[in-house]
Amino acid sequence: MGDCWSHTKDQFDNLEKHTQWGIEFVEKYNKFVKERSEIEINYAKQIRNLSKKYQPKKNSREEEESKFSFCRAFFTTLNELNDYAGQHEVIAENLTSQIFVELTRYLQELKAERKTHFHDGRKAQQYIESSWKQLESCKRRFERDCKEADRAQQYFEKMDADINVTKADVEKARQQAQMRHQMASDSKGDYSSYLQKFNQEQNDHYHTIIPNIFQKLQDMEEKRIERIGACMKTFAEVDRQVLPIVGKCLDGMTTAAESIEPKTDSQQVVESYKSGFEPPSDVEFEDYGQAMKRTVSENSLSNAKEGKEKPAGKSKPKLWPFIKNKNKLSLKLGSGPEDFSHLPPEQRRKKLQGKIDDLNKDIHKEMDQRDALTKMKDVYIKNPQMGDPTSVDPRLTEIAQSIEKLQAEVQKFEGWLAEVEERMPSKSDSHRRSGLYETQSNIAVSNNCAQDRESPDGSYTEEQNTETQVKANINPTPNPNTIPTTMPDDEEFDDDDEPLATIGTCKALYPFEGHNEGTIAVAEGELLYVIEEDKGDGWTRVRRNQDEEGYVPTSYIEVNLEPNAKDS
Repeated sequence: MGDCWSHTKDQFDNLEKHTQWGIEFVEKYNKFVKERSEIEINYAKQIRNLSKKYQPKKNSREEEESKFSFCRAFFTTLNELNDYAGQHEVIAENLTSQIFVELTRYLQELKAERKTHFHDGRKAQQYIESSWKQLESCKRRFERDCKEADRAQQYFEKMDADINVTKADVEKARQQAQMRHQMASDSKGDYSSYLQKFNQEQNDHYHTIIPNIFQKLQDMEEKRIERIGACMKTFAEVDRQVLPIVGKCLDGMTTAAESIEPKTDSQQVVESYKSGFEPPSDVEFEDYGQAMKRTVSENSLSNAKEGKEKPAGKSKPKLWPFIKNKNKLSLKLGSGPEDFSHLPPEQRRKKLQGKIDDLNKDIHKEMDQRDALTKMKDVYIKNPQMGDPTSVDPRLTEIAQSIEKLQAEVQKFEGWLAEVEERMPSKSDSHRRSGLYETQSNIAVSNNCAQDRESPDGSYTEEQNTETQVKANINPTPNPNTIPTTMPDDEEFDDDDEPLATIGTCKALYPFEGHNEGTIAVAEGELLYVIEEDKGDGWTRVRRNQDEEGYVPTSYIEVNLEPNAKDS
C-alpha cells in the first residue's frame, strides 16, 4: 500500500517539474518574440534615418538634380525605402499585440491553473493517507480487544474450575469475559465498516480523483503546446502579411530604376555644357629662323585686332572642353567646384556664406536631437521599466559623428570664405561699396563666423548685397559716419562719385552670356576697358561705358594693361 502512495507522490513530483519547465519555456519564447520586435523597431528606425539622410536638400540644386532620370529614380527609391521601414514597424507592432501581450496574459492563467491542479492532487493524497491511518487504528483496536477478550475468557474458565474460588469471584470473572467479548465484537464491527468505507475511497482515489487530476494536467499541457504552436505560426504570418506591401515597395524601386534614360540624361548635360564655340583653327608654324621683332606695342589695342595672326606662343588656342575649373562658366546645373571658385568674387562670397549658414542650421538640428535623446536616456535610467538606456547609445554616437563632420565642413567653407574676402580688393571695394557695407564686411572676415555676418539691418542678405552693389555702381556714396578700413595708397579719397580708373584694355576672344550676378555679357571681338585685373580667382573686371561694368572670365579675353595710364 505504501509503495502505491510513494509511486503516486513520485508521479506528482515529476509532473510538477515538467509543467514548471513548460511554463519557463513559454516565458523564454515570449522573451524571444519581444526581442525580435525590438530588432524590427530599431531596424525600421535606422532605415527611416537612412532614407531621411539621403533625401535631397531644399535648395536650387534639388530642382536641377530632378531634371535627371537617375536622380528621380534615387529619390523614388528613398521614398519607397521609407514605406518599407513602415512595414517593419507593422511587424513589430503585430508581434507585440498578437503574441507578446497575449502570451503574457496566458502565462498568468497557466500558472494559476497549474497551481490549482497540484493543490487538488496534494489534498487528495493527504486525505487518502489520513483515511488509511484511521483504518489502521480501527484494525489495531479490534486486534487489541480480541486479545483482551481471549484473556478474560481464559481467566473465567480458570476461576470456574477452581473449587476454592468463591461463587461471587467466578460470577465477576464471567461478567468481565462477557464485557471483553462485547468490546471485541464492537471493534470488529467498526473495523469492518471503516474498511468498507476506505476501500471505496481508495477506489475513488486511484480510479477517479487522481486520474482526473492527471487528465487536467495533460489537457493543460496540450493546450500550452498548442498555444505555442499557434504563436509560432502567427510569428511567421505577421511577417508574411506585409510581404505584398514590401513587394510593392520593391516593385516601385525596380520601376524607378527601369525608368532611367541614359541618353536623355546625357543630352541634358550636352545642352547645359555645350559652348557653341567653333573648334580652334590649326596652329601655324613659327619660323624662328627669321628675326622677329616683338615690342610692347604687339600687345596694344591696335594689334589686338590681329590676334588670330599672332604666334601661338602669344595667343594659345582655347581648348574649351578642358579649361580649368576656376575659369569655367557657372553651370546652370550647379555642378561647379565645391568651393564655388567658378563664380565671380562677390557671388562666390555669398554662396560660401549661404553654405556655412545651411551647415550651421544642420548642426543645430543635430544638437537638438542629441539633447532630446540624452533626456530620454536619463528618463530610462531613472525608470528602467520605460526602456533600456543603452538602446539610445547607437543613435547618440551617430549624431556625435554627424556633428563632427558638419563642423569640419563649416571650418572648410569658412577657410574658403576668408580666402575670398582677403582677395576681394580693398581699393575697388572702397569705391563700389558704401562705408557701412565695407565695415560690416571686414568685421565678417575678422570674426569668420556665420552669426556675426548677419547684421541687424540685413546688409548681408542676398537681396541687400545686390541692391548695395547696384547703388554703389551708379552712385557710390559712403556713409559719412564710417571710416573705410583700407584707403588707396596712391590717390586721394576726395571724390566718392569718381568711377574706378581704367588700367588697360581687352578684347573678347569668345562670347560670354554673363547670367550670374556681378558678371557682364560680352560679344566675341568686342573691345572693353579693364578696371580691375585678375587677382588670382580667374576673373577680370571690365567696363563697357560709364554705367555698364562687371566681371568676365580671364580666359575669355586678351588683356593689354597700361601700367602708367590712369584714365577716368
